[in-house]
Amino acid sequence: MNQSVNRTPFEILARYERLSLAHASDTRDKLEAPGLWRGIGFRVGARMLVSSIDEINELLAVPTLTPVPGTQPWLLGVANVRGNLVPVVDFGRFLFGERTQHSERTRLLVVRQGSGSVALLVDEVFGQRTVDEQQRREAEREDDARLVRFVDNRVGEQQLAVFSMNRLVRAPDFRQAAA
Repeated sequence: MNQSVNRTPFEILARYERLSLAHASDTRDKLEAPGLWRGIGFRVGARMLVSSIDEINELLAVPTLTPVPGTQPWLLGVANVRGNLVPVVDFGRFLFGERTQHSERTRLLVVRQGSGSVALLVDEVFGQRTVDEQQRREAEREDDARLVRFVDNRVGEQQLAVFSMNRLVRAPDFRQAAA
């Protein structure tokens, strides 16, 4: 006789939960394997960058922005993100002085800054990238003077520049948005 016929709906759901948790813990072990580094890949202008997955809180489509007068041209304004006002920075304009063109691929990377958050407008997000220890050792150094203070090296087959969001949000020129 089939045992599932005699189970209550609660017992069936509890079994599914146990199976799901067992699968999730197995997946987490594979993703957090020693020597693997995970990041989010994105494009700013022509530059391909990647930041640690731990440094990016979320990815958003571009919401309605409210301009803030008397600020640097790279501060586009503030957005209401689930009831919180979040400053939105044109990342390309801050880094390279080139305005980001809006398209269906344009996204915001939300990163922690002090006790709040800041959103960075990027041209495109490529999603998660996983790099092993050998690829990190073979990486080239960054040579672009505009990025050297935020980038230690490049990783992966595409040689993505590893961009430190933690260094960015502590940079004096980034923190000084007033014009």
